[in-house]
Amino acid sequence: MAILPIVEVPDPRLRQISQPVEQVDDDLRKLIDDMLDTMYAAPGIGLAAIQVGVPKRVLVIDLQEPEEEGGEPVRSPLVFVNPEILQESETFKGYNEGCLSVPEMYADVDRPDTILARWLDRDGAAHEERIEGMLAVVLQHEMDHLNGVLFIDHLSRLKREMLLKKLAKIRREQGKRAA
Repeated sequence: MAILPIVEVPDPRLRQISQPVEQVDDDLRKLIDDMLDTMYAAPGIGLAAIQVGVPKRVLVIDLQEPEEEGGEPVRSPLVFVNPEILQESETFKGYNEGCLSVPEMYADVDRPDTILARWLDRDGAAHEERIEGMLAVVLQHEMDHLNGVLFIDHLSRLKREMLLKKLAKIRREQGKRAA
């Protein structure tokens, strides 16, 4: 298992539409394991394959809910291969989202608060389930990546430009410190 480099804006690969997975096999499971290692090391709660430069329709999520107050988070990784949203609720909820590909930037994004989704797991077994709350938000966020969409694309043009300018400034400052 390996920690892979995370693709960050403005890399054009993030705008690629990912291709369906033809077969769930050992090579795909290795990619999934590497993606999980990468997500945990970042640290993050979701990662799409395109964020590590692989244009396949696969993503991993782990909300890492704490076992108890102050305790270590309990890892319960979820794997979604070829995920689809079959139905969205008409009610939306705003969440403050961030992204490993847009580091240190956060903004409120409104998304359907409940979805009906279908996917394959790491063993190729099919699932269909109604998902709500934070898991629904993260799944929609990561599925956007599979379609070349970033969370900042859900913002107004002005907010998106402000966020990207702020990110560029942070990168310049970090570059000066590293020199």
